[in-house]
Amino acid sequence: MASLQWILVLFLAIIRVEAIGVNWGTSASHPLPPSKVVELLKANNINKVKLFDTNSEILEALSGSNIDVTVGIPNTMLRSLNSSLKSAHSWVHNNLTRYFSNGARIQYIAIGDEPFNQIHGEQFLPFVVGAAENIEAALTKAKLAGRVKLVVPCSFDAFQSESGSPSKGHFRADVNRTMAELLRFLSKHQSPFFVNISPFFSYRNNKNISLDFALFKETARPHKDNRRTYKNSFDLSYDTLISALSSVGFDKMDIVIGQIGWPTDGAADATSFNAQVFMKGLVDHLHSRAGTPLRPKEPPTETFIYSLFDEDQRNLTSGNFERHWGLFTFDGQAKYQLDLGQGLRNLRNAQNVHYLSSKWCVVNNNQNLSNATARALEACSSADCSVLSPGGSCFNLSWPGNISYAFNSYYQQHDQRADSCDFGGLGLITTVNPSVGTCRFIVQLGTSNSALHQKFTMITIATILLWLVGGGL
Repeated sequence: MASLQWILVLFLAIIRVEAIGVNWGTSASHPLPPSKVVELLKANNINKVKLFDTNSEILEALSGSNIDVTVGIPNTMLRSLNSSLKSAHSWVHNNLTRYFSNGARIQYIAIGDEPFNQIHGEQFLPFVVGAAENIEAALTKAKLAGRVKLVVPCSFDAFQSESGSPSKGHFRADVNRTMAELLRFLSKHQSPFFVNISPFFSYRNNKNISLDFALFKETARPHKDNRRTYKNSFDLSYDTLISALSSVGFDKMDIVIGQIGWPTDGAADATSFNAQVFMKGLVDHLHSRAGTPLRPKEPPTETFIYSLFDEDQRNLTSGNFERHWGLFTFDGQAKYQLDLGQGLRNLRNAQNVHYLSSKWCVVNNNQNLSNATARALEACSSADCSVLSPGGSCFNLSWPGNISYAFNSYYQQHDQRADSCDFGGLGLITTVNPSVGTCRFIVQLGTSNSALHQKFTMITIATILLWLVGGGL
């Protein structure tokens, strides 16, 4: 009897381990080597990762790791995959077949990256289902159908409730027809519905959502919907989706949370403390298996935390916090303590990380600094200055400390080349760490991603000037 009880405990533990994964993004100028990331995943007992593409180096590192992988197809490929079955066969052959033979455990293929997001309008809608059907046909030919499920990540803004009541949830009118077609496809192939939920955005965009409500705090004022009581923003969003699915006849669809998290910098309330509170509340809620008022005792089948690392090249259209969603900093160091319920009480850091030299670029105070702000704006047009924005960890740096931050960000992004700390003679290379309080002047990793390194960020001069007016630079 004792041995049977032990087997049951072990089985339940395995279920818990499999329930939570992470999104592994690569929009970084100097990413950790994939082999080092796989070591970090294993050290933290994380056995599910969701990628946004099919990076060959990453998939090779994951091969034989016993980590389940979700790979992604970019939105820009949907049109060609929809129109050409040959393109679908080529994609499956080039991006799946050889990795399976090398021991990769590819679980899902994500068709597009939030193709229903309002920022895209209707440009991808005509191609989503057709692309999925052609990829499914290609999987069948490659004898991989059934081993790999096709999913389509759905953005949190694709479903809504004008009254704010989950029971009134529905899909946006412009996506309703495509969504019904997609759901029929997913149901036919027994694939789950992937949804991205963002209590952080709900809090920022909805005056009726309090910070406590978003952070799972017991002190939050509950929301009422008929006879149902909602104690947190997650349940509110989740049940809004349930109602939307029910409205088109798919109330029993399995649900996977494709992205959920809380940023730690770049905006007010985007802090490590709030992120820790949110993540603890989320993990506890998931592991309680309490479910939601519309699906009691039926939590999502899987949840992927957004994200594994901070990424200094992410698009900033939504806000400067977009580069700070990581559980870990860019160099694999845990931002806060968290028990993911995977057998460890706290997150473990990446080990033996290779950095560039302990050197920083700062402003030379012995020079005429009348042109320093203009030089800093130039630096920030390609480097990452997101923490200088209002609410960021370096927002309160006094002048010219904030100029030094901009200079150093550019210098580190350009591999500490001497000419990248010139700035018309205003830059000075130092071996004295200029970090102040919570404002960290980084030393970049010793590996750079040349393709991403050449890609300029989406920070515009207009955005930076807004920081200037608001007290940034």
